[in-house]
Order: sequence, then C-alpha cells, then structure tokens
Amino acid sequence: MEKKDKNQLDKLKEQFSKGNPGNNKKAGPPNRKFNFYWIYAILLLVFILAQVLSSMSTGAKETNFREFSQMVLDGDVNSITVVNQEVIRITLKEESINEKEKYKALRETGLTGQKNIGPHYTFKRPNEAFREDLQAFYENNGISFNDEIAIEYKDEPDYWSGILTWIFPFLLMIAIWIFIMRRMSAGGGGGGSQLFNIGKSKAQLFDNNTNVKITFKDVAGLEGAKEEVEEIVSFLKDPDKYTSLGGKIPKGALLVGPPGTGKTLLAKAVAGEAKVPFYSLSGSDFVEMFVGVGASRVRDLFKQAKEKSPAIIFIDEIDAIGRARGKNTFGGGNDERENTLNQLLTEMDGFATNEHVIVIAATNRADVLDRALMRAGRFDRQIYVDLPDLNERKEIFTVHVKPLKMSDAVNTEFLARQTPGFSGADIANVCNEAALIAARKEKKSIEQQDFLDAVDRIIGGLEKKNKIITNGEKEVIAYHEAGHATVSWMLEHAAPLVKVTIVPRGRSLGAAWYLPEERSITNTDQLVDEMCAALGGRAAESIIFGKISTGALSDLEKVTKQARAMVTIYGLNDKIGNITYYDSQNNNDYGFSKPYSEKTAQLIDEEISKIIEAQYIRAQELLTTHKEKLSTLAKLLLEKEVIFKENLEEIFGKRPWQTQEDVIEIEKAEKEADDKAKLEKTED
Repeated sequence: MEKKDKNQLDKLKEQFSKGNPGNNKKAGPPNRKFNFYWIYAILLLVFILAQVLSSMSTGAKETNFREFSQMVLDGDVNSITVVNQEVIRITLKEESINEKEKYKALRETGLTGQKNIGPHYTFKRPNEAFREDLQAFYENNGISFNDEIAIEYKDEPDYWSGILTWIFPFLLMIAIWIFIMRRMSAGGGGGGSQLFNIGKSKAQLFDNNTNVKITFKDVAGLEGAKEEVEEIVSFLKDPDKYTSLGGKIPKGALLVGPPGTGKTLLAKAVAGEAKVPFYSLSGSDFVEMFVGVGASRVRDLFKQAKEKSPAIIFIDEIDAIGRARGKNTFGGGNDERENTLNQLLTEMDGFATNEHVIVIAATNRADVLDRALMRAGRFDRQIYVDLPDLNERKEIFTVHVKPLKMSDAVNTEFLARQTPGFSGADIANVCNEAALIAARKEKKSIEQQDFLDAVDRIIGGLEKKNKIITNGEKEVIAYHEAGHATVSWMLEHAAPLVKVTIVPRGRSLGAAWYLPEERSITNTDQLVDEMCAALGGRAAESIIFGKISTGALSDLEKVTKQARAMVTIYGLNDKIGNITYYDSQNNNDYGFSKPYSEKTAQLIDEEISKIIEAQYIRAQELLTTHKEKLSTLAKLLLEKEVIFKENLEEIFGKRPWQTQEDVIEIEKAEKEADDKAKLEKTED
C-alpha cells in the first residue's frame, strides 16, 4: 500500500510541476497569438448594431399625404415635424390612439413593450411642396387659421453618413494594403503581425516540448554518416568529454548526396536525439522579393539560436542561397542572394561568432556552392550520403516492410539484390507500390511477385498492353530485345539478365532488366562489354532484317555518354592519353567553353566514334555466331511476351562466369555447411 501511495504522490508531483508557472509551462491548451481579425469583426458588429438601433429608435410607419390629410380631418394629428426640409414626421393624439381601432398597432413599440410616444407616421416630401399642399388642403376643407396644426422645422445631422463618406474609403484602402502586404510576405507570425515580420526568420523550432519520434534507430544504413552526426549530438549532450582534451565542436556539417538518400531523414533523427533547440528551414525561406529581407532573416535566425544555445540549425537545400558568387555582376541581378550568402558566412564564422550554434545543411548540388561556404571553420565536415549498397538496402527494406501485411515467403535479401542503384526513397516507393498492387488484385497479403511488379513499374513505367503495335513492329522489337539478352549473356563483364519483355512500358516498346554488379571502380574491359551489350539490339536488327530502326535511341545515348566519359573524363584512351577535361569543383574561372583546342576536339570525336563502332562490330560478330539461338530466343519472346533467366539458361546453357548472385549463393552454402559441421561436432 505504501508503495502504491508513493507512486500516486510522484504522479501528482509530476502533474503539479507541469502546471507550475515556475517551470515556464502552463497547464491546459497552448497559448495562442491574438488575431487582429477579431478587432475587425467587433467594429463591423458595432456598426451593424448602431444602424439597427437607429432604425428601431423611431418606430414610425410609412404613410403618404392623402392618408395624412384624412388624419387631419379626423382630428387625430397632434403635431407635425419637418426634419431636414424633407422628412415629415407625424405624431398622433394619445386619445385617438387609445380609442380608435385602426391605431391599435401604435399603442406599444420596441422589444420591451414600452408606450409609443411618437412620432407615429413618416413620409418624404420637399418642404416647399408640403407647405403648398397643406395650405391648399386647408383652403379646400374650410379650415381656419386657428385650427391649423403647428409645424416644427428641425435639422438633424446624419453622423453615420458622414462617417461612411469620409472614413470608409480610408478603411477600405488600409484593408487592401494590409491584404497585399500579407500575401507578399507569405509567412511569419499569425494575425496582423505578418506585416511587420517580413524580416523575421521562418525557421520551425523543435525542442523538449516538441515530440520528435524519429531517432537514429529509424535510419537504416548510412552507418558512416550516422557516426559523424552522432558525434555532434554526443558533444552537445556531454561537451566536457571533448573540451577536457582541448577539442572544439565542428561549427558545421554539410550532408551531400543524390536525392532520396536520406539527408533530411538524418537531420530529423538529429532533432529527435539531440535534446537541444533544433531550428529547421529550407534555403528558399530566405528568398524574398524585398531587398535586404534575406540577410535580415539570417540575422534573426542566428539571434534566436544564440539565445537558446547550445542549438542546432538545419538548412535544407542550401544551394538556394549558397551558390557561388559571380565575378561580373554588372546588372546586379544576384545582389540580393549574394547579400544573404554574405550574411550567412559572417554568422557562421565571423568576427563575433558564437561557438555554441551548429549548422547542419543538406544539398545534392555541392559542386555549385561557394568555396567560402565550404571552407573549414564554416562547414568543417562534408558528409557524403551515398546510394545504399546491398546490405544497406536490405536494412532499408526491413524498416519499410514493418507496417506492411506481407506473406512469409517474401525475402528482403532477394528484393535488395533486385534493386541496385535504388535510393531509400525509391525503396519506400517500391514497398508502397507493392501494397497498392496487392490491394488492386484483392490479395490478403503482399507477395514477393507484387514487389517485383512494383520494381518493374518504377523502372519501366506502367504496362500498356492495349498499345497498337503491328506484327512487323512486334517482331523487330522481339529481335532487338533478344539481341541485348544474347550479347549480355555471352560477355563476361556485362550485367546478367533477369527478365526480358516486349510488353510496352512507359515510353519504351520493350525492356530488359539486368542485375548489374555493384563495383567501386570500373575498368576498360567492363565498360566496353557494357557498351557492346547495349548495341546488341541494333546489331540484331541489322543481321536479321538487313536494316535498322529508330528503336535504339536510348541505347545510342547511353553508349555515347560512356565512350565520351572514357575519352574525356577517365583517361582510358591511348590517343588522348592520361588527361581529363572534367572539373569536379566547377572552377571555370575564365569562362572558356572547352579546355582543349579544335584539333583535340576533332581527335576526341574520332576516338569516341572508333570505340562505339568497334563494339558494334563485336556485337554483330557475336550474334552472327549464335544466330540460331538468337532466333530461338526471339520466337520464344514473341510467344510468351515475357521471358526470364531460366529461359536463357535452357537455350544458351549456364554462364561460365560467376556473377555476384552466384558468389552470394556460394557464400551462403559454405556458411550453412560450416554451421552444419559445427552442429555435428557439438553433438559428438
């Protein structure tokens, strides 16, 4: 019992501390900023109420001169008041109202049922015309001067009309101006504060009060990048561990890598792990149409971060403001962006820099960033977030398939091998597409074939089985794809085939899926084998039909890029030599269009053409040697429309070279044999 009471007491203390003003926290709903629209609504409501009360204050009914003259003959009129020389107000005698039935509705008025003291009737008539009509009425009915009703002339100013006439246009102009300024500012604080907060930072703050659920455990792969970033988080949590040895925390870390590799996800994990104020915004948030706003927002961002230091600032897509500054900006078109960059450079490592603000930025265009931004002291670390390898893809698949309802037969390692070159975002898309495909087929769980269909859908596009293709075109496509498959099967370094189809997908009329070997470096033999396999389709058309078609456009584009890279980038050509014309830093200081002479340009073109033509002839020779098997494969493709690796093995036999998949299978078999031997030894 005592333990239970103690636990209840601890809970009460915790609740009290959460609601205690001393802890700078308030119980109940979060504080909300005052919205100036309430003021506008209250003013409008007051105006409407004033108009309603003004109209209800008289309570007079509309009438005309003929009815009025009858009231005079009946002796019911007590007094007449002419207001502003136009409005005639009639007040009846009290005894007439009380005694006559036709005036019964005038006995009470208002919401409270008070006595109606008048005026009771009103109508409009110009002053002079009313006087003439009344005089003629008296004369025609023989009414003497003594019996005439006295007329009171009165002027009543219309205050509301004056207010509307003079003030309303100004209010309208102010409202339009505020609306336009808010639309241009496109952000900032709530309500009317946006007009004056154009230069304020748009960063979103994540701190202890913000529940960020993503941690490093949720980031699959990226082991090297995580290790670098975890060290920054560790420094913020335990700075004495590093400062005791004289070390200093890096001022900035730049995450560089292709799109979809997990740079922003890694930053979210930092926000969830750091337990310090984390400011997140995009590089485009500094860009504004007003001069000086970008630099002002940079100053305000770092001011907020310094006030809550130690803190982390994350700028996504920093290339929006961090591009290299131009040397000849005569027009001044880039001055505003450059001013923003200059302010960022000063805040990161200037004369009065605070050491407890760390900047983490992400970009996939590091080559265009300014060199002053990339130097040590600003971004001390450049963390390259590369495309995941086989093991990392397997980890990423494991994370993304957790919420899916899958069949037990799904093998994540097999899926990882089928998705070379896929980023983390691509893998997430594969898992989602697989779920959609399974749901479309009304399955109870997601099967492995659904994942393979999703990979095909993402790589090749949607199947177009209803696309109109003639039999002749279909035959050309079949031999074209069979040519690719045959040449790639016969070459050692070409990627092994997984599947071939002549069903149109996306913009292609046929497609072949390969499983490329994941290499860190590539040699000349591997490059020329890949080029030869790419030219196999056109070579097959030439051998079988004696003519070529436009279907090899993507193949020619791929081959030309590879050959040009061999000659101009990698130095793999004997004539050009060990020279590269590639500038990885993009430092084109003098603006030359090409760093070589016209003679060298001609030699480059000749060497590129020689490489491509040599591989085309090689592909033709291979296909001529295996022409019968090529025809057998093409006919099988025409019959089934989709063929797999097993079909090629039946026609050509197994490949004599070990593929990456074979190596993995061998290693797995060896490991199983070792485990079995150890188990038998233990039993003995």
